[in-house]
Amino acid sequence: MSQKLHVLDGIGFVELMETFGDDLTVVNAARVSFAKESTVFEPRDEKLVQYLANHDHITPFFHPQLRFRLKMPIYVAREWFRHTVGFARNEVSRRYVDDRPECYLPPEESLRERDTNKKQGSKPTPIEAAAEVHEKIKEFNETATVIYESLLELKLAPEIARGILPQSMYTEFIETGSLAAYARLCRLRTDPQAQAEIQVYAQAVSSLIETRFPVSWRALTAEKKESHK
Repeated sequence: MSQKLHVLDGIGFVELMETFGDDLTVVNAARVSFAKESTVFEPRDEKLVQYLANHDHITPFFHPQLRFRLKMPIYVAREWFRHTVGFARNEVSRRYVDDRPECYLPPEESLRERDTNKKQGSKPTPIEAAAEVHEKIKEFNETATVIYESLLELKLAPEIARGILPQSMYTEFIETGSLAAYARLCRLRTDPQAQAEIQVYAQAVSSLIETRFPVSWRALTAEKKESHK
């Protein structure tokens, strides 16, 4: 049974479609070294999972797999796609799809001020002209969409017409990854230094994974906290 969380403005979402394996999968991947296999997850297995995570015995966490459907702004997706190891992705293509685009319109409180002390990133506070900027972004998104649709009406190929669409346009993709791969992604993308919008997606992914792999995910999350001591 799939689980779905809506994020940002309610257009974006994270949907956990299916999983392969469970906490016992991790345990048995580790115990195969001794030619042993468990059929029931027991309290001692929780200690083994924690030991594996604490000591960077990471390979058993590559065996469980998760498949997600995600919808996010392109500029967020391109950061997300930088995580390649342990992932496979297939994305909606506007070479073949020409329905009306949807664009992310940040609320005024999310129009954060640039942090001049950082090469990248922003301050938590919005700019003074947030209302004005919000309206400019909204107008630009609407104008780009209208022009895009007019180009299609003029029989321009979608693969060319798409070039005028803003990076705030939503894209959608299916992604399959290992538990270990998602642990690394979420560790990096829930960090306070990560862009706020991508943090929202990583937190949603993390909360859904925990429902399916509670022991393993807690162990991997605890490892993250210990690594910062």
